[in-house]
Amino acid sequence: MKFLIDGHRDRVKFRKEQWLEGVAGQLLTPLTRYSLGEKIFAIDNGCFTSFRESNFKGLLKREYLNKESCLFVCVPDKVGSHKETLALWDEHNYLADGWSKAFVAQEGYDGYPDGTDALFIGGTDLFKNSDEAMDAVLDAKSKGLHVHIGRVNGPERFVKFHVLGADTCDGSGVSRYDHMLPAIRDAVNRL
Repeated sequence: MKFLIDGHRDRVKFRKEQWLEGVAGQLLTPLTRYSLGEKIFAIDNGCFTSFRESNFKGLLKREYLNKESCLFVCVPDKVGSHKETLALWDEHNYLADGWSKAFVAQEGYDGYPDGTDALFIGGTDLFKNSDEAMDAVLDAKSKGLHVHIGRVNGPERFVKFHVLGADTCDGSGVSRYDHMLPAIRDAVNRL
């Protein structure tokens, strides 16, 4: 599993210097609005804080010519509710037509909708720490989907999903604080 760093290209470069094998690229969001500075990237929707459709559309438009290097785009979701996330998928998944679409798994998860190309493990910490989330990862990987884990800021969560075969992850703490990525790197090196 490798990190996508939500940060300026200089921050991504520094994180790669800390752990080259542990950083895949950049995570773009409509909230931070960083410019693309990496070949490999993904786009989150900003729903964890608040979804702004016009900013989301603007980001997709800005990066359209780079979409072949984009691992996934998160279709809007509702934190903590699988049922509401399914409704948002039905309402908004067209926004990411032409992109690899990620469904964001939440509490109550019982599968992803047709047209899903990637599974993003979202939700609360309770969900992320559940057997339900682990089963979702294993199911998605068995079907060839890219799996991304949100809010990975410590060794325990990283190792747990790394061992399950998740592909990428992100964490705001890892993006912001210089000591977090080396701690995760060191834990992986001890495996």
